[in-house]
Amino acid sequence: MDHPHITVFCASSNHVDSRFTKVAERMGYQLANRNITLVYGGGDVGLMGIMARAVHANGGRVVGVIPYALRSMEGVAYEVADELIMTDTMRERKAKMYERADAFVALPGGIGTLEEFMEVITLKKLGYHDLPIALVNTDGFYDRLLELFSEMIDSQFLSETEPALFEAVSEPEAIFETEVFRQAFGGAFPAG
Repeated sequence: MDHPHITVFCASSNHVDSRFTKVAERMGYQLANRNITLVYGGGDVGLMGIMARAVHANGGRVVGVIPYALRSMEGVAYEVADELIMTDTMRERKAKMYERADAFVALPGGIGTLEEFMEVITLKKLGYHDLPIALVNTDGFYDRLLELFSEMIDSQFLSETEPALFEAVSEPEAIFETEVFRQAFGGAFPAG
């Protein structure tokens, strides 16, 4: 497979703790050093911008997808992306990000990140795709979400699936060690 594309969802806030910014930097490093193209929301802010800059700093490729309305706000768009795709709406933005994905990763983030992650696991559950998905649970950031999924299973609102809908990992490096990511890419991930 030539240059797989991984769509990453993450925070746009510039006010997050440094433990999260370090995770975004490491994610960018992992993508670039594994020759994986980053597909993301096109921002030059928050974890989004940190990750995109880390990809470029390590010789990788960045595809940003951003609505015109957000790009028009000064300093929001990552203008030096290798490819910056413009959309009219947020819905179109997500569709473009999904079209380009060979896999999905969610780093820590806010309601936008959570909404995007929930949509891709819902689509997988309904059979619309079978792409690998990873949730990076930095310092237990998503522990309560994972507990909620367990409660949904226990209460029979959600059935357990085999294989799992997503892999929960604590660090970006661990994504590429999961069986589902290695199988999907035929072991195509060189060491990062």
